[in-house]
Amino acid sequence: MKVMLAMSGGVDSSVAGALLLRDGHDVVGVTMKLWGGDSDSGCCSVSDVDDARRVAQQLDIDHLVFNFGDDFNARVVDPYVRDHALGVTPNPCIECNRHVKFDRLLVRADQLGFDAVATGHHARIGHRAHGSLTLERGFDAAKDQSYVVHMLDQHALARTLFPVGDIDKTEVRRLAAEMGLRTASKPDSQDVCFITSTGGRETFLGDRITFRPGRVVGTDGDHLGEVDAVEMVTIGQRRGIGLPGGGPKRYVVDVDVPNATVVVGADDDLLRAVMTVERLTWIDGPVEGEVLVQCSAHGDTRPALVAGEGHEVRVEWRDRQRRIAPGQSVVFYDLDDRCVLGGGVATR
Repeated sequence: MKVMLAMSGGVDSSVAGALLLRDGHDVVGVTMKLWGGDSDSGCCSVSDVDDARRVAQQLDIDHLVFNFGDDFNARVVDPYVRDHALGVTPNPCIECNRHVKFDRLLVRADQLGFDAVATGHHARIGHRAHGSLTLERGFDAAKDQSYVVHMLDQHALARTLFPVGDIDKTEVRRLAAEMGLRTASKPDSQDVCFITSTGGRETFLGDRITFRPGRVVGTDGDHLGEVDAVEMVTIGQRRGIGLPGGGPKRYVVDVDVPNATVVVGADDDLLRAVMTVERLTWIDGPVEGEVLVQCSAHGDTRPALVAGEGHEVRVEWRDRQRRIAPGQSVVFYDLDDRCVLGGGVATR
């Protein structure tokens, strides 16, 4: 099989390439140039591209660089900025997977005659008895990344490979060290690639939108303090919201950017019985009824009922849960907590 391997410059994609070669595939490494600005974190720095190129040399495979910068700006960076201006908390890495690292890359793979695209994600693809494909958690529960690739449908899954999904991270690093790959001990990337560790989110957004000072009020409407930028505040936040220390713990329970108002309350004020999810994608058709729901990349799943059809569904928690910030990804799993059923984005 002719396989296009997405190489981020990390250890997982490096070992994925070695495993594909071991299985007899014809492999070409590809690194996507996405962000053209400053990057000292994430997966878009100059050193990451160089690491990917050198690992490709070690594996004796061709290495290509695709410039998807325009797509990345239009589908990831610009929406990230717009969302913050509206008081929404986006998940740019998932939107990058959705629009660029899979959608755009799969199109390019088809154009160049590749049979499949492979990545270093810790997830697995299985088969149901009736022939459809499943997206399943990776073998290593601590490194599972099924949440961040939940948008893949049957068409995409049929053309995707996750070579390291069946082994744990310790084994990945052992194999990399055994083969002498330069990425064997390289730390995992954890950050958004276009947000530098030196400037941070505030500097990045401050260069692109005008921050609005806002007032902080309690759930009863009483004025409690001020924030310098209401666009920088998110649901559930406790620190940096302009309140003096020593009092009761208060959390952000709502952000109203148009009216420049942040509402804070006690932990119980964050609890909700129901949530609405939009921008839905399904692995094998819409699902209703009992599911397990995960609302962050490494968060726990919680039982809920899903009801609705069309562009949004209603999620009814079995036990009330903390409010999920609008813009965050919400992913549904089966009751065995193994297979992804689908997912979407929390609404306002």
